[in-house]
Amino acid sequence: MDWQTPEDTVPSFFVTEANTRSMIGGPPASGAWREGDHPGDRQFIGIGAMQLEAGAPLPPVRVAYETWGTLNADRSNAVLVPHALTGDSHVIGAPGRGHPTRGWWGDLVGPGKAVDTDRWFVVAPNMLGGCQGTTGPASLAPDGREWGARFPFLTIRDQVQAQAAFSDAIGIDVWAGVIGGSMGGMHALEWAIEHPARVARVAVLAAPAFSSADQIAVNSVQLEAIRMDPAFAAGDYYDAADGDGPYRGLALARRMALLNYRSPGELNDRFERSWQSSLNPLGGDGKFAVESYLDFHGNKFTRRFDANSYLTLASAMSAHDVGRDRGGVDAALDRVTATSLVLGINSDRLFPVADQHVIARRLRSGISGREPVVIDSPFGHDGFLIESALVAPWVERLLAT
Repeated sequence: MDWQTPEDTVPSFFVTEANTRSMIGGPPASGAWREGDHPGDRQFIGIGAMQLEAGAPLPPVRVAYETWGTLNADRSNAVLVPHALTGDSHVIGAPGRGHPTRGWWGDLVGPGKAVDTDRWFVVAPNMLGGCQGTTGPASLAPDGREWGARFPFLTIRDQVQAQAAFSDAIGIDVWAGVIGGSMGGMHALEWAIEHPARVARVAVLAAPAFSSADQIAVNSVQLEAIRMDPAFAAGDYYDAADGDGPYRGLALARRMALLNYRSPGELNDRFERSWQSSLNPLGGDGKFAVESYLDFHGNKFTRRFDANSYLTLASAMSAHDVGRDRGGVDAALDRVTATSLVLGINSDRLFPVADQHVIARRLRSGISGREPVVIDSPFGHDGFLIESALVAPWVERLLAT
């Protein structure tokens, strides 16, 4: 099915009739991986209970993860790849049972690629609060019901705390590299600050040191779109029949997000003012092609994600601030000892290049000095996923350092 191709890793495209037919039928109440679903390539491990930054306790946590390559005898070749907000542990591989989408970074990770799995042991956990096997709102709480809106507030630090406990559980003391983009870049930076002795190299791709007021505002309207859907039912929707869950609000949130993941130039060049069909969109029943693009991908997204999880993760992004309780951003960044790559995209309107300058100017061991690497791409924020030919040489250079 076409919806199994992740739109994040390809340029925007016109929606065809076949695309539209693939979306016939109401989406499930939640696109989360649920107990009893096929595990696919996932492995699972428990990391015990957690005390979260905001003060709430979280009962024993389970992490879903995938690995590629072979861990060497002295465990020195492990690379951690945290994923972005709507990603998961399936970095490489085909769609199939347990995995509705193909791997989201197969152009960068794999045999002979920049992150060469013939050399590196690559590990990708689904993040805490996610919806693809790691404990999150769609998981069962101690009372046997889904957590739903009862799931406690998370921060990026909580998620990295879970990743550190996960690292202990699988026996990795030091990561040869932590490589992440967008929300995964927030995790990578937090790793290098909070656990400097455990990170030899770090790549922060298209991510900031803190979320700005503008970025928080972008998240807030997406969250409100979900909460305003009557079918959201205050987060208690998991027993709803297909087509009766909060898919309208979740799809709208995704459409809003896509407008910040891609650049105005790409959308204008790709779609112009084209109609989707022969039907007139000027007061008639037709749509502009760009409207159909957003509708299709919003609808597709609801089949692989969970509304409560989106609320949890987007709120964690808004809370991101490496300087909190550390004496400010500069003091926090001064704690980083890892050899570093900070990369931005010149057309990124979600986390613009100015955000990467804030990070790069304070890191002592950047492979490009005190300036970020800036790639020229029309694809906006998603350029870190799409522009593998531009990103790969820098990641390869980092790992070779």
